[in-house]
Amino acid sequence: MGVFSPERIRRGLSSPNLFLREVNRLYHRQGYTRPYNTDGVDLFGEDWDNLLILDACRYDMFADQSSLQGRLESRRSRGSSTREFLKANVAGKELHDTVYVTANPQFYRLRDWLDASFHAVDHVWKTDGWDEDHRTVLPETTTAHALSAAESYPNKRLLVHYIQPHYPFIVEGDQPFDDDQAFLKPGTAGSWAQLMTGDLDASADDIWPAYRANLDRTLPHVEQLLDGLDGKSVVTADHGNMVGERASPLPIREWGHPHGIYTDELVNVPWHVVEGERRTIERDPPVDHRNDTDDDVVAERLADLGYV
Repeated sequence: MGVFSPERIRRGLSSPNLFLREVNRLYHRQGYTRPYNTDGVDLFGEDWDNLLILDACRYDMFADQSSLQGRLESRRSRGSSTREFLKANVAGKELHDTVYVTANPQFYRLRDWLDASFHAVDHVWKTDGWDEDHRTVLPETTTAHALSAAESYPNKRLLVHYIQPHYPFIVEGDQPFDDDQAFLKPGTAGSWAQLMTGDLDASADDIWPAYRANLDRTLPHVEQLLDGLDGKSVVTADHGNMVGERASPLPIREWGHPHGIYTDELVNVPWHVVEGERRTIERDPPVDHRNDTDDDVVAERLADLGYV
């Protein structure tokens, strides 16, 4: 839809911030002539055997918190949301040398639209991979599935998509947030969009500790996976996240990771390289593990992850 579609006009009238976001999006996408951030890196044109994606992980946060062995660089992502990232990197491609292990249901939801094929896909968020208490896929679960995939497919590139540090923030023990910051707590309704419209009252100071803790909670499991993999590995992100910083060119406070807006906070991502003994990569026809999931379950999982 165009920037002045009836739906977006109604949303803009209900929340001026959403209208101003659309103006910023129009600027970043150059009047919608760019389908995605064309200045971003082509993931499958890069040299790696294992690519580990941390969902919604900012470069500055990763650089400050990571102690992983290796060489930290940065890249620009092609998308500021998972949907845009997938469209820009996998849509229409035959990636038969790659196995995709993903904790994010977005690829499954968009599979017909993306029209992409991997050698195999492990949808970790289905059935036993989903943690009902935290309403997400825990990072240790993603790591376990990835190690299993590496053993089962030793001659394939491995693409591993963690959901963390993306919302929901995993809160262990006491939950330090009150009802005014409900969306920061597992099992309660809310979204970044409600912060954008003012329907939820939380400050950046409220959110940053939980966001950072989610990355800290995940990095040991990323390290465990790196230790268990052969080949050249890269740790990166699909996009970043804004936590109340000023957007551009209109300096509204922005929250979350809206598509089509390419600020540094949203598209500057880590590119952490861990060298290893290379393995032989081969292309083979896709393995048919089709196991359809009810649309209501997919929608429920996405809602729990903050996709509204």
